Parts: sequence; structure tokens; C-alpha cells
Amino acid sequence: MMSKEETEKLKQDLKERGYKLTPQRRAILNAIIDSEGRHLSPEEIYDLVKMECPEIGLATVYRTVQLLEKMGILYKMNFDDGVSRYELVHSTEDHQHHHLICVKCGDIQEVEDDLLDSLEEKITGLYNFKITNHDVKFYGICKKCK
Repeated sequence: MMSKEETEKLKQDLKERGYKLTPQRRAILNAIIDSEGRHLSPEEIYDLVKMECPEIGLATVYRTVQLLEKMGILYKMNFDDGVSRYELVHSTEDHQHHHLICVKCGDIQEVEDDLLDSLEEKITGLYNFKITNHDVKFYGICKKCK
């Protein structure tokens, strides 16, 4: 969960980069923060935000999540289901965390530990390649579906 300080820093970053923190953008950001860990699509964000801002359009949500992604506030994910999903980028994370995806029910769980530290070190040494990030998805059957 994001701390109040992290939330305020995100909102301040938006202002400092020359973007107004409109009521619509604030509502979108708040919906994403309040739903952390749910990996929301733009349509799901829209459904949450239109309760607070009934006048908002889906195109505004799409433009805002693209802006937040460009700013490094959101990370766009693809779980091979044809839907783009978004989650917050935390300044405390070196890399994107890993995900477990159930092939039966579509449930997505986050793996907080970085499982690839030793592999990254090996790749860096063998290939003289500086890794800046990685994205790992494990597909299987969750405990509810087993």
C-alpha cells in the first residue's frame, strides 16, 4: 500500500512536470492508488472513477494512464490476455516484481522477492550487459483452482 507521503509525492511530480492536477486526473490517480495490487485495465479504472466523476470519458482515462506511464508513475503490463493493465511504480523497487497468473480463473498474484538476482549477476558477468529491469510471469493453476 502507498503511504500518504508517496501519494503526495506522485501528485507533486505531476504538478512539477507542468501538468495540471485536474479533478479527473486526481480521481484516476486515487482509484489506482486505492486499488493497488489489482492490476486494473483502463476500462476498470473508468468504472471506478465515473462514480466520483460521472462526466469523465473513457478517452480521458486512456490519455491519463498513458501520461502517468510516460512519467514513470505507472507500469503497463501485458498478461497475454489482450488487455493492458497498470500498476504503480514504487521508488523502493529496483525491478518490476514478478507475477503468478492462474490459467483457469485469471487471478494475478504478486511475488515480492526478486528471484533473479543471481541470474542477473551471471548475465552481467558473462555478457558485459547492464540489466536495468526485467519482467517475469509464471503461468499455472492457483490454489483456489487446484
